[in-house]
Amino acid sequence: MRIRKKFLAGSVSLLLFTALLLLLSPSGQDVTVVADDPLLEQQVQELQERLHKALNLNRQREQELSEMLNKIDTRQIDTRIGNYSRGLVLCMCVYLCVYMFLCGTCPLHVCPYSSSTNLFILQELLTGLQVPGIHTHLPHLTAHPESLRPAIKLSKDRQEVSIAIGIPTIKREKTTYLLHTLSSLIGDLNKDEVNDCVIIVFIAEPWDLNYAEQVITVLRENFAQALDSGLLEVIVPPAGFYPDLDSLRETFGDTKERVKWRTKQNLDYAFLMLYGRPKATYYVQMEDDVIAKPGYLTIMKTFALQQKADWIMLEFSALGFIGKMFKSSDVPVIVEFFLMFHADKPIDWLLDHFLWVKVCSPEKDAKHCQRMIQAVRRRFKPSLFQHIGVESSLKGKVQKLKDRDFGKAGLYRAHVNPPVQLASSLKTYQKYSLSKAYVGETFFWASNPSKGDIIDFTFDPPIHIDVYLFRSGNTDHPGDLFHNTTIEILTTETLSESEIHKIARRAGLSQAEIDETSEGFIPIGRFNEGGLAQGEIPEGVGSVRTLRIHVHEESDSWVILSEIMIQESKR
Repeated sequence: MRIRKKFLAGSVSLLLFTALLLLLSPSGQDVTVVADDPLLEQQVQELQERLHKALNLNRQREQELSEMLNKIDTRQIDTRIGNYSRGLVLCMCVYLCVYMFLCGTCPLHVCPYSSSTNLFILQELLTGLQVPGIHTHLPHLTAHPESLRPAIKLSKDRQEVSIAIGIPTIKREKTTYLLHTLSSLIGDLNKDEVNDCVIIVFIAEPWDLNYAEQVITVLRENFAQALDSGLLEVIVPPAGFYPDLDSLRETFGDTKERVKWRTKQNLDYAFLMLYGRPKATYYVQMEDDVIAKPGYLTIMKTFALQQKADWIMLEFSALGFIGKMFKSSDVPVIVEFFLMFHADKPIDWLLDHFLWVKVCSPEKDAKHCQRMIQAVRRRFKPSLFQHIGVESSLKGKVQKLKDRDFGKAGLYRAHVNPPVQLASSLKTYQKYSLSKAYVGETFFWASNPSKGDIIDFTFDPPIHIDVYLFRSGNTDHPGDLFHNTTIEILTTETLSESEIHKIARRAGLSQAEIDETSEGFIPIGRFNEGGLAQGEIPEGVGSVRTLRIHVHEESDSWVILSEIMIQESKR
């Protein structure tokens, strides 16, 4: 179908002129009329008539444009209208969005600039409802779409990883903890983990780009490989993203400075979370003054994958906004809630309110609400991250917060292990139980083992196991090791004597150790002189019913199990 170019141009120009007339008219202003001034009354009457005519003309042209769009065969438009008319359609799109923007119904950043299919979008903009979004809560962004992009960005645009970790950082007066935090987070990653995550440093100093550049220089010097590989990204938000922070309403007895700080912090989190969301399956919020436990990334990922029921947030630290994991698919609605009340309350309160709104019933009591929140806000223990900062990001504030569930570094290491039934003939010392060691809350500590003592890990139903690892002793008690102790398995398959003997020999076991193997079990490994036992489950043995630690000799020292890892097969 041929488009009448002059009609299009005239219609669009008239639309724009009408919009400008609306903008310049006094309809949106308060006008005080003096009763005894007939000239002024006449002017007001004339303005009202002009406004009425403009509104009628606007409705008429809007209807004409909508009808015209309905008649256009958009499937053939690209091949039939030619370059000139395509350019005219482009102008129409821009003019239309300018008009709608001036009328308060269309943010400029959503104007469609090309493609015939976008004519459908134009039609929807004319006739459809306007959905609230970021421009509703931050209206100053409507005319500044560039403020939704980082002002500075160092990135290889890594995508499709399991976990994105966001770390906001600001300039502190006395010290910085960022290098310590990154050294811990990056240094504790193995080769596979390095390729399965992205760490995003958000330098929240949009009004001090010199400082931001200084931080970037330091990061280039210390983490060049992480930056080059795409593991580490650095972004700085544009100053235009933030509204006027000096005209905020003071609430809850907070000072003007504190209200400004907490509001900006809410907006920092919002920008960072939206930036990191598309990169990974899960988004983890971190702070810039923490240290991590070794293996933290795999533990977080495994814990998330093990969840059977739906969840909103997984916590890997008891403090602040540290180690909080969200499904990336949930981030937009969470961020919108933060933006909705960004000037009203601090981030931790908003997070609590969000959970309350999602799962609590006003017809139930507080205890019921707490149970419902706990069902979707799940905590992993022990904590994987410890707060090390003293100087707060709020000027003048000192906070010596420590996570009691983090434990003393080096004494034990946590893993996410499969469900198990535990049994032991060893005598446990105080609170250092086998069950707590298995879930990573502490280490297992027992008095002198005797010959024939065992520790059993029984799986019902039986499971396929890829690898196992048992580490004895720790930094405080390096001599509390297992000696002359083997690893045995009871499986669903029955093997011949020769097959069992072959597996044992391959594991380096002596004939005496083979002879002392528990009846029906297969010996597959042993603790070495350093107190470590690790290996793979041999092929062809089937599923594992019980994995056993078997002591063959009395010991003069106590024993500690500081690390227990049983990795279930994915098959």
